Amino acid sequence: MHESTLITFVCYFVFLLAIGLYFYRRSKSIEDYLLGGRSMGSWVTALSAQASDMSGWLLMGLPGAIYVKGTPEIWIIFGLLVGTFINWKFIAARLRVYTQQTNTITLPSFFESRFNDPTGLLRVISAVIILIFFTVYASAGLKGSGLLFESMFENVSYRQGVLIGAAVIIVYTCLGGFLAVCWTDFFQGILMLAAVLVVPVLAYDQVGGWDAITLAMQSQGISTSLIPYGKGIPFLIVCSSLAWGLGYFGQPHILTRFMAAKSLPVLSHSMIIAMIWVVVSLAGATMIGFVGIAMYDQPPMGDAEKVLIAMIADLFNPWIGGILLAAILSAIMSTIDSQLLVSSAALTENFYHKMIKRQASPRQTMVAGRLCVLLISLIAMILAMNPQSSLLEVVAYAWGGFGAAFGPLVLFACFSRRTTWQAALAGMVAGTVALIVWKTSGYGDRLYELIPGFMANVITIFIFNLCIRRQNPAIEGQFESFEKELQAQRRGSE
Repeated sequence: MHESTLITFVCYFVFLLAIGLYFYRRSKSIEDYLLGGRSMGSWVTALSAQASDMSGWLLMGLPGAIYVKGTPEIWIIFGLLVGTFINWKFIAARLRVYTQQTNTITLPSFFESRFNDPTGLLRVISAVIILIFFTVYASAGLKGSGLLFESMFENVSYRQGVLIGAAVIIVYTCLGGFLAVCWTDFFQGILMLAAVLVVPVLAYDQVGGWDAITLAMQSQGISTSLIPYGKGIPFLIVCSSLAWGLGYFGQPHILTRFMAAKSLPVLSHSMIIAMIWVVVSLAGATMIGFVGIAMYDQPPMGDAEKVLIAMIADLFNPWIGGILLAAILSAIMSTIDSQLLVSSAALTENFYHKMIKRQASPRQTMVAGRLCVLLISLIAMILAMNPQSSLLEVVAYAWGGFGAAFGPLVLFACFSRRTTWQAALAGMVAGTVALIVWKTSGYGDRLYELIPGFMANVITIFIFNLCIRRQNPAIEGQFESFEKELQAQRRGSE
């Protein structure tokens, strides 16, 4: 790769580290470090939420899936669009008001307070689930980093690429905490949007338009129909793709953005910005996959997930190419940094602060949080050293894990007056176990494991709510108070 590309990347790394240093001085409390003091504006809230949502799979995994399987993969996009909209429209404001009312800054502590759990099991088990699935999720992002550096630089191996990406992310995340993560995600979201706009437009003209793409798909035996054919039942394949939208209700790294917004009007503006960003980004990433079919009759660089990297190298000069390649790294980093911070919060807030050192000072707690970021990063790096599974497969499993474990709990927490802590705990465990069993049994190839996991969680909560009908004045009173506060803030923002 040309030295100008290297210079571009070095400048980009320096910029990220500068943001980390800037916010290092502004993080004075654990709420500042883990939630930014609930002070995020609309643009930063929107772009940081969506950039951390999409990750490296947007620019590598999704185009690679389209390149290999063709039009049927578009169903994933439909599911993501619907899930994104519902999450912003119906969950964001409620979660923002409820977490402030309960004075909670992490999802596990919110579950404990919301369902009035006297045992602490909800908090502990949900924190463990976060650590497990986010470590897997972060390893997927580091895999993307390894593939990117391996493709760009002849003298950099896959494992060295993993280490380079991890080192930069660890430094600015440890230094600046949530504010640094959100602001870097804001700029990274802009870079990602630029890449999915510029590259497919130029490449589309280069290959000769849609007719050339269609001919290439037919000659390579790639489906041009929305109805999938071949291996598997079409109805189940479509359901599996659409089910990605169910995962949104349980993603801690996205939900924390709602919790950190400055006010309800900020969230309303953020929703508009976020929806525009996600529509354009998904459309552009999809077109990259389609255009790649016409440009390359064989997977470029031996890997379908490198189709965007190959396009940038073939179509742009090294300086512009360096900026666009930095967008791919942005997509990777924007999710990993959020995952590391949420995982650190799970360890710090729910184990260190409540079980190890209850009287820890704010400084001691922040130091513990930074050490937790380092620990989780090391484990994720070890997992990422094995590049066997595809980026999309790993992301799908972690995404499904959070959706199955936490999605129904968030919905019941926001809308159900009488759900008990026993029901919430049983549902979370049932959803997680069902997902893991379904996946390890091999049924995930037929139906996305998120669906049985989510259903098991919901059904279990309903059954427990029917069986345990004891009224809990504390929970019901808290819910009524929350509804009044929500309506008051909505009236005040009109």
